[in-house]
Amino acid sequence: MQLGNFSVSLAVKDLAVSREFYEKLGFEVVGGDAKQNWLVLSNGNSRIGIFQGMFDKNMLTYNPGWDSEKNTLPDFDDVREIQKRLKAQGITLTAEADETTTGPAYIMLNDPDGNPILIDQHVPAPGTK
Repeated sequence: MQLGNFSVSLAVKDLAVSREFYEKLGFEVVGGDAKQNWLVLSNGNSRIGIFQGMFDKNMLTYNPGWDSEKNTLPDFDDVREIQKRLKAQGITLTAEADETTTGPAYIMLNDPDGNPILIDQHVPAPGTK
């Protein structure tokens, strides 16, 4: 199963304070919108998202169809296919994608310790536009 690009999404108390801290670690802002209380930061192949007031817990995030530079991969597992495979293995999803659609969609699940995992596809499924 190809889950795509990986990042950690952090629930932060103060976006500006967290941005300043991670910039001291060598991270640079590469995306997001501070006015909407979220930023994406990068340090080499390491990526983190910082989100103020958007969710309660830190989250593992995967982006099917993207490499670490947000380039669309020519071949990848669509989030709806990932969803079918996970459900077939008995994994309970906390949010499901509409399997009658194509294009961007997401699913969510929790690991056995309650850590949320977001599988968030931003690009069309392979072979569609």
